Amino acid sequence: MHEIRWHGRGGQGGFTVARLLGMAASVFEGKYSLAFPSFGPERRGAPVLGFTRISDSRITDRSMMDQCDFAVVLDETLMGSAVLGGLREKGIVLVNSRDPQKYAGMTDRKVMGIDATGLAMQVLGKPITNTAMLGALVAVSRMVSLASVKAAITQGMSGAMAEKNCTVVERAYEMAGGK
Repeated sequence: MHEIRWHGRGGQGGFTVARLLGMAASVFEGKYSLAFPSFGPERRGAPVLGFTRISDSRITDRSMMDQCDFAVVLDETLMGSAVLGGLREKGIVLVNSRDPQKYAGMTDRKVMGIDATGLAMQVLGKPITNTAMLGALVAVSRMVSLASVKAAITQGMSGAMAEKNCTVVERAYEMAGGK
């Protein structure tokens, strides 16, 4: 099973991206998935968490995630112990940053990243980084295909917004080394 923890701020689409990844896995690849948020009465800009589990077999664990394989950080100001805690031994931190290696000294886990904010501003005109980080995660993890993610975006969003987010996902995928 793959377990992904999404660290973002209210309004950045942390739960939306957790759900899109789950949809890509379950609807378009025939896997099992579970996506859920963790937040209280937070407001826009407050730290929030999203979670995605993906498995080839039925998922019976519906509890909060104590450990994860990937910690995806939509806003680099959130980097810290909350992100690094519970990251498995071979876990990867994927951070939205122009210089992700500045965080490498914080952990013995692998740290990777892309400038998702710059990409989002370029394509969407807004600093909403969720789909950019999704594209990077797909390139790094290979847990689902880029085609499945684009299909989930097309089904989960409408019109021009879906088209722009598919462009963001493709570019982020390439920036993160996807071929």
